[in-house]
Amino acid sequence: MKLEHVELLHVAIPLVTPFRTSFGTMTSKDTFLLRVVTDEAEGWSEFAADPEPLYCSEFVAGAETVIRDFLLPRVTALPELTAAALAPAMAPVKGHELAKATVETALLDAELRAYGMPFAAFLGSVHDRVPAGVSVGIKNSVPELLDDVGRYLAEGYVRIKLKIEPGWDVEPVRAVRERFGDALPLQVDANTAYTLADARHLRKLDAFGLLLIEEPLEEDNLRAHARLQHQLTTPVCLDESIHSARDAASAIAMDAARVINIKPARVGGYLEARRIHDLASAHGVPVWCGGMLETGIGRSPNLALAALPGFTLVGDTSASSRYFAEDITEPFVLQDGHLPVPAAPGIGITPRPDVLARFTTSTRRLYAAPEVTP
Repeated sequence: MKLEHVELLHVAIPLVTPFRTSFGTMTSKDTFLLRVVTDEAEGWSEFAADPEPLYCSEFVAGAETVIRDFLLPRVTALPELTAAALAPAMAPVKGHELAKATVETALLDAELRAYGMPFAAFLGSVHDRVPAGVSVGIKNSVPELLDDVGRYLAEGYVRIKLKIEPGWDVEPVRAVRERFGDALPLQVDANTAYTLADARHLRKLDAFGLLLIEEPLEEDNLRAHARLQHQLTTPVCLDESIHSARDAASAIAMDAARVINIKPARVGGYLEARRIHDLASAHGVPVWCGGMLETGIGRSPNLALAALPGFTLVGDTSASSRYFAEDITEPFVLQDGHLPVPAAPGIGITPRPDVLARFTTSTRRLYAAPEVTP
């Protein structure tokens, strides 16, 4: 496979409602898509982070520079271009897992399309549909929260995740439990908003039978999470702290993570995500697939990943309508609380040209193969 053309498309897509977490409020999905053209097929991917480095250290403008100036030159120097060869080629560039994931996914999409192989078959998925959970942002009031949770349950979502922060934690969780009952699968996500000094307060959440508390403390502090876990009965789940299978192994060994949220973009791509899945399964640690407000381009391969056998907890693979009035791909629609795993080759989906054109704010060519002189 030879790389012929790489194009970056900045997109800005309004969210149906603002999405508030402990680190900020989003009103649109403002990111870029990567389109690669090889001599055999076309491939697409989506950069998962935001314009500002608030959720993680990577951000849109920085990732564009890293891909253009540091990753693509290493990729184009490969004697044989395959997705399996990308990670070693890009390894000299430290960090920048989300940028690397964007490159890997687009080229893997092209490679699998050329073979006529779906993402799910390549990864080893065992289900043709996956249950869908939904992430509910921080609200202005408890009644507003209860209305939103009730609406999502009526739509068919089978698991609720509440974003929390200091001052918005115990009471919202109590209110949801009292309104919707103890049988509701419920978990919370702190996005690193607490410190170990808050352990006594966080212990109050044990009373509500939560599936897990996600990334309560500062990221990459496995020791602190292990100490917190020993003070809680609620399982601690790590998200931002897991950048690789090596991180996952350390977290499991330290009892800092009894559950792992696998976000393929955050760990450098789907190949590393599958390694984390395999490692966790070998140690009896449940995993689930988190979301980063993806368009259909990012959501489709996430569904294939979530169909692996070790994903025993419901993920954040929500329907397109959860975030967008109009997605740039054909929408993913909830059916009996589940979403279908795409079965077409590659990631199984492509942008709708007319919709993509409306939401594209700029386009840049990052690479074009040199012309061969006869």
